Amino acid sequence: MSERTGFVERNTFETQIKLHIDLDGDGESRLQTGVPFLTHMLTLFAKHGLFNLNIEAHGDTEVDDHHTTEDIAICLGQAIRQALGDKQGISRYGYAIVPMDEALSEVVIDLSDRPYFVFQGSLPAQKVGTFDTELVTEFLGKLSNEARMNLHVNVRYGANTHHIIESIFKALGRALDAASLKNPRIQGVLSTKGRLG
Repeated sequence: MSERTGFVERNTFETQIKLHIDLDGDGESRLQTGVPFLTHMLTLFAKHGLFNLNIEAHGDTEVDDHHTTEDIAICLGQAIRQALGDKQGISRYGYAIVPMDEALSEVVIDLSDRPYFVFQGSLPAQKVGTFDTELVTEFLGKLSNEARMNLHVNVRYGANTHHIIESIFKALGRALDAASLKNPRIQGVLSTKGRLG
């Protein structure tokens, strides 16, 4: 286990979540989210970002998937921020373009400590299986806020909504991996201000 890990536990009347991430892992994940499509996407995120990710979540999915999806994003963002620590020596910026069959998505990250989320593109279907696709931007926005990162997602094109979302989460993993990597040439934080935020 590396030193760059984060653990968050969140308990509300709607969800109970335990989440652990290791930024310097090998892509292994153990996920019990209660939301099968989200589990699939986070498995891809961990594998392609080479993060070790463990989630145990119980939520009011008998209502819908909203609270569980939102609260997992909150926990993941907080755990990433915790794992990054003081951000000394990290590359700060990350960028990835990932295809999935006919779909192509671009994700750009700045671990600036200034959260901002931009989503360009469309998700053609309102549901993938039982999952409401509007929860994708809900998840990404909460992740950006809690990790305090600048996150831009651009769906360049695509027809199949499952493929589009899959390309987003794979690109998210790769972009975050690039942004969080340590570079021995960087002294302190990568900012002319001498600090992030």
